[in-house]
Amino acid sequence: MKRFLWFAAALTLMSAMGCTNMSSRQQGTMSGAAIGAAAGAGIAAIAGGSAWTGAAIGGIAGGVAGNIRGGKQ
Repeated sequence: MKRFLWFAAALTLMSAMGCTNMSSRQQGTMSGAAIGAAAGAGIAAIAGGSAWTGAAIGGIAGGVAGNIRGGKQ
């Protein structure tokens, strides 16, 4: 789990650094996916499931929600 958290932190940092030239929709998608992946991994770990599966499902759901939300601004 520690290795996954380091990976998630590094991925979040890299995505935040690359958001300067993105549209609001692209930024929403990236931040939604990052937040969703972290939340999904945390919920799966607490529930006793696979953190990787939770991160994948949360990342997809967060990316879709962020894309929808980012396009409305």
